[in-house]
Amino acid sequence: MSGNHPYRRAGAVIVAGTVVWFVGISPVSRVYITPNNAERLRMLTAGQRGWIVGQHLTAVGTVAVPVGFAAFARAVQDQDAVQGNASHRRARKWAFGAAAALLAGAPFFVSSLARRASDLEGFAYRRGSNAPFLAYSGLHVVALAALGGSLLSLPASRWIGITAAASAPVYGAILAAKKDIPPFCFYLVEGLVGAYLMTWEEQDAKAS
Repeated sequence: MSGNHPYRRAGAVIVAGTVVWFVGISPVSRVYITPNNAERLRMLTAGQRGWIVGQHLTAVGTVAVPVGFAAFARAVQDQDAVQGNASHRRARKWAFGAAAALLAGAPFFVSSLARRASDLEGFAYRRGSNAPFLAYSGLHVVALAALGGSLLSLPASRWIGITAAASAPVYGAILAAKKDIPPFCFYLVEGLVGAYLMTWEEQDAKAS
């Protein structure tokens, strides 16, 4: 990944952050689908060390993914300076919008992760405000819509842009109806975008 492949470097950061995020949520993963609060607390207490380490890893992934998309936005901006056409200008605006939404949302989830690590009983019994998580999730929905707009304005395969764009209203509807959504849904799409960027033939894109 030389200096001639900024999209691929950005994709590598996104994929690495996504992998770290998924590793982070793996310890005591059954707690997320366990309805009984007392059983949730028992599981967390039994796996306390792994749980705490996992929350820190999840926080790292939560920050790394937006950094990768900020690098993607910068790559689009640099390419816009070369191409100088309306399509790339649109892609640049959408890409920076996506990066801004993800960067704004990350602190909300990191704060939630800090509470999860420090207050096992509070997490087990679902105490505390859900507002930070809702803000984080809502900003992810906005980011996915903007990301789709950016990819559809670039000489990338249309399926990747459509996937990102279409996920936004679907996840938004789930979030509005349930006031909750498994956050791994966001990272599945974002990781897929990162993997696509890692394999994007940028020289072909420049020639389009």
